Amino acid sequence: MTKCMRVAVVQMNSGQDKQVNFARASRLLARARQQDARWAVLPENFSFMAGDDESRALLAENFDHSETMEWLRDQARSLGMGLIAGGVLLRLKGWQKPRNISCVINAKGQCVARYAKMHLFDADVDGGCYRESDAIEAGDEPCIVDLDGMLAGLSICYDLRFPELYRYYASRHCHVFVVTAAFTEETGAAHWHVLVRARAIENQCYVLASAQQGEHPGGRRTHGHSMIVDPWGVVLAECACAGEDIAVADIDMACLDRVRQRLPVLRHRRLC
Repeated sequence: MTKCMRVAVVQMNSGQDKQVNFARASRLLARARQQDARWAVLPENFSFMAGDDESRALLAENFDHSETMEWLRDQARSLGMGLIAGGVLLRLKGWQKPRNISCVINAKGQCVARYAKMHLFDADVDGGCYRESDAIEAGDEPCIVDLDGMLAGLSICYDLRFPELYRYYASRHCHVFVVTAAFTEETGAAHWHVLVRARAIENQCYVLASAQQGEHPGGRRTHGHSMIVDPWGVVLAECACAGEDIAVADIDMACLDRVRQRLPVLRHRRLC
């Protein structure tokens, strides 16, 4: 098992021009690789951010012929770095609607895992009405992936509010949680920091949380504050609240082991 690994989370302000989004993401990923990151996480909707979910769904790509997936494979191969890209709307045979997919691409450009967002955002916040389930189909199972010997549980945005998903991952010996998000400004300002740190603390896992930030088409505003949090709840690195950026830190298995040995809450858990 890899004992220490450098990772990066990417913060973006994506819009409706996919090629512009690709160019911005490419520059940010290159910066992460220059800082020796072995894995980098792109936020939800990194390739396309529309004003509403129906518009996004109309442009969903077929998984087997996806321009976004091909771009991710090319980036991973050229950089020699693994990528986790969240919130790509994809279609696959047997699905009734597109699903919101987090894709894991290894440094060889191979798609080694995909996770479909299980909890869909149907809420009235920021003065708007969000009904993700009108256009998108929920996923039906968690996903654990091996990142060079470290087990990671995948999640997307609204999933962060459901601790049962992360406890499932912890019970299956995950070391890392990955959250790709486009948290609204209102909900993010109130809850983003506390939820990300809570998932780390209660499960004694690292959390890699990559988010959108700023104003997007249709007037939607996202909170940002992409961050990497350790198993004690310490924020190791965080993007500024404004603008596109990266945050880089090391995942240290010795730190994780120390936390779990000193305070063995996972062993002390009892079900009521």
